[in-house]
Amino acid sequence: MGRRLGELTKENTKCMVPVNGVRLIDRLLGQLSGLKLNRVIIVVGYQGQKLIDYIGNRYEGKLKIEFAENPIYDKTNNIYSLSMVKDKLQEDDTLLIESDLIFSNRFFPMIIENPYPNLALVAKYESWMDGTMVRLDEEQHIVNFISKDAFDYSDVDSYYKTVNIYKFSKDFLQHQYVPFLDAYTKAVGNNEYYENVLRIISMLNSHNMKALPVGNEKWYEIDDKQDLDIAEALFADDKDVIRKYYGRYGGFWRFPQMLDFCYLVNPYFPSKRMKDELRSNFDTLLTEYPSGMKVNTLIASKCFGVSEQYIVPGNGAAELIKVLMEGDTKGKTGFIRPTFEEYPNRFDKSLQVTFTPQNDDYRYTADDLMQYFGDKDIKTLMLINPDNPSGNFIPKADVLRLAKWCEDRNIRLVVDESFVDFSVDYKTNSLLSDEILEAYPHMAVMKSISKSFGVPGLRLGILASANKELIAHIKKEVSIWNLNSFAEFFMQIYNKHEKDYLKACDKFVAERADFERQLKTIPYLRVMPTQANYFLCEVLPPYTATEIVVYTLRNHNILTRDCSQKPGLDPNKQYMRIAVRNHEDNTRLVEALRHYKK
Repeated sequence: MGRRLGELTKENTKCMVPVNGVRLIDRLLGQLSGLKLNRVIIVVGYQGQKLIDYIGNRYEGKLKIEFAENPIYDKTNNIYSLSMVKDKLQEDDTLLIESDLIFSNRFFPMIIENPYPNLALVAKYESWMDGTMVRLDEEQHIVNFISKDAFDYSDVDSYYKTVNIYKFSKDFLQHQYVPFLDAYTKAVGNNEYYENVLRIISMLNSHNMKALPVGNEKWYEIDDKQDLDIAEALFADDKDVIRKYYGRYGGFWRFPQMLDFCYLVNPYFPSKRMKDELRSNFDTLLTEYPSGMKVNTLIASKCFGVSEQYIVPGNGAAELIKVLMEGDTKGKTGFIRPTFEEYPNRFDKSLQVTFTPQNDDYRYTADDLMQYFGDKDIKTLMLINPDNPSGNFIPKADVLRLAKWCEDRNIRLVVDESFVDFSVDYKTNSLLSDEILEAYPHMAVMKSISKSFGVPGLRLGILASANKELIAHIKKEVSIWNLNSFAEFFMQIYNKHEKDYLKACDKFVAERADFERQLKTIPYLRVMPTQANYFLCEVLPPYTATEIVVYTLRNHNILTRDCSQKPGLDPNKQYMRIAVRNHEDNTRLVEALRHYKK
């Protein structure tokens, strides 16, 4: 009945739900019509007549379709629906398919062409999966079906999820499955699942059922609106797929085994030891309230070495950016483009003064900024250092010269140093110290902890300034409980793991240099220098960024960023931004790019 899909199944059964404009039943019957089948039997129940009327004669000449009805669908489960056609099951070799699935066109050839007569398609367990799990032996025999009640999260590494597409031989159905189906329903009842019969057969050690892992082939089971949203991204056509992925702004862990080269985090931190400490306190952190602003300010002060009166922690830098740009920034503001658009997006467009470097690599210096903004009536200057997406970096001494220049002109300088710990000589490049903040009270320093500390899921950021009025204003504007307990605890324990953080940053700098060498072997990319954890690359003609992004996503399950439409970049050229991950992932991307041919 698909109640979790809400209004989408109020008057229709689940397989009538459209994905990207195509109903699940039409996609499935279209895939089946390419096979040599004697017949297709559809068991209907809820809103069954509407489905029968919809199918009508539309597949005449392609498929012989029969219907069977479960009149008590609301009182039974799928074991009863299957038992309705048990006589037909014993007449042929059979594919058994559940109708709320969307899957790759490769699935049916995979299962049919495999010589083993009794086969279940399975996928390695992922966190989004629900329902029946199985365990396999070394020869891919299914040795156990794991019910929901028996599911154990400590064993997930050994679990496979049934895709709910099966192939059964006529002999197996006649002599094992249907007899056990009869016995099971008589003993236990009709409000059960047909997988339970397979579980009993597997316990007999008969090795009659094998599994066929689907690998990286795409599929999804649609039970609710979130499932539908993910399925629409997975199976979008080329013109929509990038929009559907980019519009999610994260959450890519829901996509099986996808490598995310869009979002920017340290691949080498937190350390295993720090993660273990977080895990050991999980129950407490989940069930206890976090501290309020006063305590979290104290902890942030300890963590980042800035006096309490000069620092405010936020629910990610995004929360602090919103308050700063929408409520506290007055007059005209100077921006540098291309840049991280969250800052200008939060500010009145009519009051923006924009500097764009006039060179192919989008490099600029402190002197360039002072010269350009020298005769502009700005009250604030916004600097991201290193900048995003260009990777341009202004050395600390020059940033301090710029800060002095701003002080002399009563201009607030906002420096976002979220990526500074990725820079060479990162240990001395940060502006987060009382001495620096006090010397330049017109300066505010923003830092997203997601990036270099590798914890975007915590939602943690800080703003520091010796301007006490600014800090007090922002504290007043954010919620008293703006941090969750996990973010608070991260700051609490960080200092004892700081040596591991420094090692991670050193390791990152070395890996970035190696990744740059690899990327420069791709003939259609012009790789620009960077001090951040990403590379801005010009895509050379006749290639386009869009086609490369679609190619890596479709063929290698790797998501990269098309930056071609980003304000400030040359609209006549093509650009990609590629994040730096660990060595294995970076090599995998480079190999994918090498195989691309236009």
